[in-house]
Amino acid sequence: MKKQLFVLALSSIVFSHAVAQKGGGISQKMLGEIQKEQRLSAADRALVNAIGANAIDNLAQNRANAGVFDTHFSIETKQQSITDQQSSGRCWMFSGMNVLRNDFNQRTDSLVVDFSQAYLFFWDQLEKANLMLQGVIDTGTKPIDDQRVQFFFHSPIGDGGTFCGVADLADKYGLVPREAMPESFSTDNTSKARQLISSKLREYGLQLREMVQKGKKASALEKAKTRMLSQIYHMLQYTIGEPPQKFTYAFRNEKGQTVGEAKEYTPKSFYDEIMGGKQLNGTFIMVRTAPRREYYKTYEVEYDRHTYDGHNWKYVNLPMADIEQMAIATLRAGRKLYSSYDVAKMLDRKRGYADTENFDYGSLFGTTFGMNKAERISTFDSGSTHAMTLTAVDLDANGKATKWKVENSWGATWGQKGCLIMTDRWLREYMFRLVVPNEYVPAKVMEAYKTQPVMVMPEDPLFQEDE
Repeated sequence: MKKQLFVLALSSIVFSHAVAQKGGGISQKMLGEIQKEQRLSAADRALVNAIGANAIDNLAQNRANAGVFDTHFSIETKQQSITDQQSSGRCWMFSGMNVLRNDFNQRTDSLVVDFSQAYLFFWDQLEKANLMLQGVIDTGTKPIDDQRVQFFFHSPIGDGGTFCGVADLADKYGLVPREAMPESFSTDNTSKARQLISSKLREYGLQLREMVQKGKKASALEKAKTRMLSQIYHMLQYTIGEPPQKFTYAFRNEKGQTVGEAKEYTPKSFYDEIMGGKQLNGTFIMVRTAPRREYYKTYEVEYDRHTYDGHNWKYVNLPMADIEQMAIATLRAGRKLYSSYDVAKMLDRKRGYADTENFDYGSLFGTTFGMNKAERISTFDSGSTHAMTLTAVDLDANGKATKWKVENSWGATWGQKGCLIMTDRWLREYMFRLVVPNEYVPAKVMEAYKTQPVMVMPEDPLFQEDE
């Protein structure tokens, strides 16, 4: 026994020595060379003190770019009320609804409506719960550490999404006005309810995996999933509220005056009136620019959807010049567009102004930040993080865009009266998605959209939800 312990201890020492000798760590020699380069001058010490006591953006702000900027736009759609997503990741829904209410106002020539985000969010959360549970069933024979299995357990439910979610959910469940289902504390502040529902879904997921591995019939799995979704529905009732099945509503014009008699609606009949009897799906395409991928090809992101039986996010990859031309044509027609950006990059939050020259981080830290857009995307340094509603563009004498404006969903007091102004050079670097109505899509782009898409998996850098 003593001999066995001695051999085990010796083996452990040898193994530890081998690990210690393996290259790649920070050696004392390397650390010495690193620290030798850190001799601070008086100016460096002043920077250490300044950065330690101030926000980095305040110190890196480019004073040459901090003056008054032009707020005139040669092409601008109608102004509408600014919304506020509060402490939630529902920007995709707010932007999508901004587009729908502008389209409704344009189609009726005067009527305005504010939609209930709480209503659609209820169904979004229930559908995402079902997507997770059914995904667990579909992958139930795979090991728990399989990449696809981990995808479902890692983030069972979330706030983020894309315009595809607006289309699938509204087509399926309809819409209601804000008065019919107002916001709740948990729609404005989603983190705690999301945490609790996610925990319950993970618990249910393990139960479903066990049933699959025991060979339970599909009917038994469906019955168990239905029971589980009943509990999730119950939790959503408490945190978001019960979605109305019927309500009475009278439309108003831009002056706030009631137009016509109040009528009783269901969410689907109200949606039909808003849409003029059409479905949203099939009326638009998504485009984006990803320089590391081939242009004029269509890509689809698996599991990037809100409902199990809905549509994955599918897009045509295009050069920014093509995307800008479609945006300009749509804005000329008075139509707003769903769009998304890596919004925090070079954003002057105080002024509501985005420009590539707003901050000079390189000079502050004595280095450069030299990656291009393709490199930033492929290394997860940049991607779509926030959806906003493209509402205006300013063109120079040659018809070239110089700046753009979007309606944000951070409240009417943020930035430029709730809007963000961005230079064209910033937009080309940090814009990612644009939803374009079919009538403003060139034939070449539409042909590309209809081709068989290249399937991209969720781990790809493109798979980021707008929040």
